Amino acid sequence: MTFVQLIECRTNRLDEMNRLMDDWVAQTKGKRTATHALVGKDRSDASHLVEVVEFPSYEEAMRNSRLPETDKIFQGMVALCDETPTFTDLDVVRDERLAEHTVRRFFTALETRGELPPLNDLLDEDIHSHDPVNPQDTIGLDNALIEYGMWRGAFDFVFTVEDVLALGDRACARWTWNATHKGDFLGIPATGRQVDMTGMTLFRFRGDGKIAETWWQHDQLGLMQQLGALDELEH
Repeated sequence: MTFVQLIECRTNRLDEMNRLMDDWVAQTKGKRTATHALVGKDRSDASHLVEVVEFPSYEEAMRNSRLPETDKIFQGMVALCDETPTFTDLDVVRDERLAEHTVRRFFTALETRGELPPLNDLLDEDIHSHDPVNPQDTIGLDNALIEYGMWRGAFDFVFTVEDVLALGDRACARWTWNATHKGDFLGIPATGRQVDMTGMTLFRFRGDGKIAETWWQHDQLGLMQQLGALDELEH
């Protein structure tokens, strides 16, 4: 079970606190078990700092606390704080990974049979799409829908999302794409062939959680080979 430690303290020496944390990160590289940490400053009280540290489990957190560097950082933190920091131990009982959820909804929408959903609940009106298939970037929701429609008109397909990694306003998805070639694709008439492709997509999110930009990387050469477009070049 994921475990989170909430650390609260009061200090007006934020710069020194940040340097202390940077030193701890450098000293514990390869040994610390924390997977995510963030520090927030109270908007109504600038001296009130809250740090949230995530661990894979309580046991991993305890292993992390036994590192000699951890005790050293705690002593340094106490010296910088106006009072002794407080610790709250939390077992995570619900975890909403909003970026990952949006990414998976996006791929599900693309593969939906029938009319393509409007996607305006997922995509920003000014979305920028970078795809090596296109000579220029696709800009704007309407143009993005046309681009997706081109793929949907040429193939019946499904995505298998293998991994999603999210950090800040970015998320990256590794996927596998399986399809049947049913219509014209870049001048290649329908072949009826079963094809597949692997790739990755990087997403940038707006403050409201909508997708503002995408970068696609996929095995276009392998796809063209499966469609027979390279047969003449190979002879």
